[in-house]
Amino acid sequence: MNSKIKNIAFYPFSLLYGVVTAIRNWLFNQEILKSTTFQIPIICIGNLSVGGTGKTPHTEFVIGHLQNEWQTAMLSRGYKRITKGFRLADESSSSQTIGDEPYQIFRKFPAIKVAVDEKRVQGVKRLIETFPELQLVVLDDAYQHRYIHAGFSILLTDFSNLYTQDLMLPAGTLREWKSGSKRADIIVVTKCPVDLKPIDMRIIETEIKPETNQLLFFSTYIYDEIIPVFYEQETESWTFDKIKELKSAVLLIAGIVSPEPIVEQITKYTNEVETLFFEDHHAFQSKDYSLIKSKFDELKSDDKIILMTEKDASRIVSDPNFPESLKSRTFAMPIRVEILNKQETLFIQKIKNYVVENSRNC
Repeated sequence: MNSKIKNIAFYPFSLLYGVVTAIRNWLFNQEILKSTTFQIPIICIGNLSVGGTGKTPHTEFVIGHLQNEWQTAMLSRGYKRITKGFRLADESSSSQTIGDEPYQIFRKFPAIKVAVDEKRVQGVKRLIETFPELQLVVLDDAYQHRYIHAGFSILLTDFSNLYTQDLMLPAGTLREWKSGSKRADIIVVTKCPVDLKPIDMRIIETEIKPETNQLLFFSTYIYDEIIPVFYEQETESWTFDKIKELKSAVLLIAGIVSPEPIVEQITKYTNEVETLFFEDHHAFQSKDYSLIKSKFDELKSDDKIILMTEKDASRIVSDPNFPESLKSRTFAMPIRVEILNKQETLFIQKIKNYVVENSRNC
């Protein structure tokens, strides 16, 4: 369906959805619906839209800067997990039991507590009861979860789809009206070009019009060196430079919203790229692995590997159905967030100031 026709057709439903969300927010603002406040700092990272704005990389970025100074926990609802209720990540966890993104964070940050609970208030209570020494909780994708009061909110918006240019569901991707951005302490325009010019930043700032108490930042992704998904099966070290040197063939697998930047990254090193895309949070099954093996076997080069995102890797690493013959050739592409315009120090200090000012242990 043409996007303009879709917008016109769905606009009445968008208005209805917007009215419902507006009433809900008004009830919270008037304290008719109650938000629970906790005695330790709560940081919320989220967005106004559905789809990928980079919540997980930015959550990792924040955790990475806080975990060495405060006893930190990350709480998520555990999207598409097969379990219910509160679950604390441990060595028996997998992407199926706690969700792919929490599992990814659990594997990357062993020093923090990672838990999931679709009822965030209950989840925070359980974390505090279980770990009395806990000093800080980071909430992933909880901007609309107003039953819990987050003392500090970070709102993300995609450079290619700013919330100011979006429409309410179902005509667009917004989960609430753009005015919801006023609840944020920090707004981050994510997935920006590395060479984004200051004049373009000013144009976007003029469009977003942050409140006087809000700070606006711009971030981009940096791709770190590829890493084996199955360390125990690794037989040969691979790097981006090696791919370029050997003119290797790559089967790129991605189950994310916007795989285009990853394709762009890989084509810097080789033109022999075969892609296999799945829906976001795709639960890989045996038929998918058969397809992956078939596509990989069809690559004509002797020097060939499989590359995937960390999120996709978190879904297959503990799956016994993944083909044994592919494990030594399967690698993940880690990404990390970089704050543009030399403002990383300001970004982190703003968050740390909140934690210090609201910590019961200071």
